[in-house]
Amino acid sequence: MLKFEFWSIFWAVFNTLLLFVLLRIFLFKPINKMKEDRTRTIQDNLDSAEKARTEAEELRQQYEDSISEAREKANEIMIKAHEDAENERAAIIRKSQEEADRIVADADKTIENERKRVLRQAQSQIADLAIEAASKIIGENVDDEKNRRLVDKFLSEEEGGK
Repeated sequence: MLKFEFWSIFWAVFNTLLLFVLLRIFLFKPINKMKEDRTRTIQDNLDSAEKARTEAEELRQQYEDSISEAREKANEIMIKAHEDAENERAAIIRKSQEEADRIVADADKTIENERKRVLRQAQSQIADLAIEAASKIIGENVDDEKNRRLVDKFLSEEEGGK
């Protein structure tokens, strides 16, 4: 039936061990090396992907920050422009008001000067008429300087009394 021979068992064990050693050297080592290389490549790719994701997140955050800063600066610029426009408007109104006040003051001064000139002219004409009337009434020439001063004094007193 079954016979156990030492040499056949020995050669079977020896062949099995030899096959195991040869498989280990020529098959398992390259497969394990390929497996480790593939694992390392996959891990490197995962690390690269994580690094790229982190960089993308940082870039997105920087982008959002720069947009936020740009919006804030735009708002500041708009507020400053509005304030500058208001200041300019106030300055223009103030300048226009000062110019209007100056024009009114000049007009008042001109009116007052014209009124005084017309009043002096009227007084002079009235004085001439009064002297002429008085000389016709008296019948002699009353045109000397003393009479002129007398009439001017009278007109000044009348003007001051009103």
